[in-house]
Amino acid sequence: MSIRDKELKIHFKPGHVELVQDEVYTPYRRVLVTGATGLLGHAVYKEFKNNDWDALGCGYNRAQPCFLKCNLLDDDAVRGVIQGFQPHVIVHCAAERRPDVVEHHTEEAMNLNVHACSTLAKESDGIFLIYISTDYVFDGRNPPYGENDAPNPLNLYGKSKLEGEREILRHCPGAAVLRVPILFGEVEKVEESAVTMLWDRVQEGAESCTIDHCQQRFPTYTNDVARVCRNMAERALQDPSLRGIFHYSAKEQMTKYEMAFAIADAFNLPSSHLIPMTEQPAGAGAQRPQNAQLECSRLELLGLSAEPTPFKTAIQDSLWPFQHDKRWRQTVFH
Repeated sequence: MSIRDKELKIHFKPGHVELVQDEVYTPYRRVLVTGATGLLGHAVYKEFKNNDWDALGCGYNRAQPCFLKCNLLDDDAVRGVIQGFQPHVIVHCAAERRPDVVEHHTEEAMNLNVHACSTLAKESDGIFLIYISTDYVFDGRNPPYGENDAPNPLNLYGKSKLEGEREILRHCPGAAVLRVPILFGEVEKVEESAVTMLWDRVQEGAESCTIDHCQQRFPTYTNDVARVCRNMAERALQDPSLRGIFHYSAKEQMTKYEMAFAIADAFNLPSSHLIPMTEQPAGAGAQRPQNAQLECSRLELLGLSAEPTPFKTAIQDSLWPFQHDKRWRQTVFH
């Protein structure tokens, strides 16, 4: 899946300098990943980069020096990146995905979650566009939810992502929407994911802490979602009829309390200080769906899904760098 090119190199030998022409291989498939500095975008970028794609990642606040800095709210900047790189595929991961932040900074969040979708879709003629959406487009009252079930978001985050979906499909009918649940994976700081954020509570040890034991979630590993994105992209280059809405999710159902308990078990840490909270306190922030389980058979029937990594394995890989005693890895993993 590469093209052959020529590159001039200088070879030095004792008493001799020679200019030679070496063959180099450049991936011919190009993918643009928005939000490449974020939780999912970084995993998607690496998945394509490591599998013979020419990947360009863009971000904003944390972009440089590793990624291209691009303001997705600047139509001209977006157009310039797309026309300059000419990607075959765009995976749009960038979003404001924190429901409580969306509630308090609605205008800024709507600009990123809706306006940027419209801009990208308008510039994606002839490009396969994958838009990452969320299970929060559903109200969680009657799971599981298939791709054709009617959305009914409970909070502004879910509404913004649903509007983003509609903008994508309105301006780019050949695009794909990929809805996913709560995500976790490799992070620079544990605060980047609502799952890895539980690490601090697990490590508190001596002090009791209450953790939500109401809302049913399906924590999903970003590396698995990234594989699905690559599967979809590679199929779309062969079959342009691939389009529409798709669901992907891990299968292990957990509350946040159960996630914290599983994290403690994965790292051989005490869990007696973790207390399940069975009622939502007043003023707990944006309303969340009780159980927005996604039904994922469409991807599976097309052979485009990925076997979910077991939670215990994935959370060990994600949180290992934050373990104080690195020697611990030898006893837990081997």
